[in-house]
Amino acid sequence: MKTNRLMLVLLGIGLSLGAYAQKVYTYPLGVQAYTFRKQFPQDPLKTLDVIKGMGFTELEGGGAKGMTLQEFKQQCDARGISIPSTGADFGELEKDPMAVVQKAKVLGAKFVMCAWIPHKGNDFTLEDAQKAVNVFNKAGKVLKENGITLCYHDHGYEFHPFEKGTLLDYIIQKTDPAYVSFEMDVLWTLHGGGEKMPVKLLKKYPGRWKLMHVKDLRKGVVGDLTGHTPAINDVPVGTGQGNWKKIIQLGKKAGVEHCFIEDESDNEMVNVPLSVQYLKSL
Repeated sequence: MKTNRLMLVLLGIGLSLGAYAQKVYTYPLGVQAYTFRKQFPQDPLKTLDVIKGMGFTELEGGGAKGMTLQEFKQQCDARGISIPSTGADFGELEKDPMAVVQKAKVLGAKFVMCAWIPHKGNDFTLEDAQKAVNVFNKAGKVLKENGITLCYHDHGYEFHPFEKGTLLDYIIQKTDPAYVSFEMDVLWTLHGGGEKMPVKLLKKYPGRWKLMHVKDLRKGVVGDLTGHTPAINDVPVGTGQGNWKKIIQLGKKAGVEHCFIEDESDNEMVNVPLSVQYLKSL
């Protein structure tokens, strides 16, 4: 009897350890501040309380209206929320990368992401991509010299065909890996490149991906190269087109250091907790 009990205990421990070992999503819970774009202007402190209450310990963002960057950082610190990544627009990086550095340092961010390359309408061209490469390489060097990594966040329009690949391939291949890394926005990667593209890119460019927007595209939606889609197409993670177990596994292998849930729907207060629940189940 004692032997049988011991075997059952050991079996239970083994199953528990096996389940833990197989857990896929092991990143700290992070969220993109844009998710709460309606809440922050109304009451930034209450919004930070909501973010903390949802279990987030990392925020990708850059302050709030009515607060200095220092004040915003202090309020995040008080709630146990770090800011590993902040944003900068293309013009800032082109004209004054040192100002971007200073902002990131106040927030304690080690990454700066840029989410949009200016272009006319839906026509993203080789010339646009070439200018981006030039700006990213120059700004990325300044940031790297100051201990910060620049990441370009893809947005779907970069998947215009070019030579044997796409303009995103061109940007990745022409930027200096020492100065420029990337943030994969999974929804926009799905929207611009199709269901297999997130997995394909993580495999194709290991070491270039440092950040990820964990965001899902509604099933049945056929994307395009506009970089735009109705808010209704942003659905809770795990209910859309993303092969999330594979994406997270490959993201780890590719070097992704931080993941941020981003919800651009009009139902973020419902969707975000569902996304958190799903990721915890992986």
